[in-house]
Amino acid sequence: MSVAEVTVDELATAMAAGARVVDVREIGEFEGGHVPGAVHVALSTVPDRVEAFNGAGATYVICKSGARSTRACEFLAGQGVSTINVAGGTDGWVASGREVRVGSRSE
Repeated sequence: MSVAEVTVDELATAMAAGARVVDVREIGEFEGGHVPGAVHVALSTVPDRVEAFNGAGATYVICKSGARSTRACEFLAGQGVSTINVAGGTDGWVASGREVRVGSRSE
């Protein structure tokens, strides 16, 4: 199954226009540093939290490197939910020098 993907640069542009970001890493990873404004939904809970990915406009899904978020996007596509994977994940975001938030609070 093909999953739509964007780079972290494209994500930053989308976020400036109000895009929604969901981080599917484990809580400890999320608390260690996440994209500002990202909402946490651990990969293991995605089947029970499909509604967190619905809404107006695109939902971008991110993890550490892009593998877990790809799996989440594939599952969600099977549920009829359109999402976009962030290639390079949070590691790519950090490597680009962009801001990260630390802690469990989703903005």
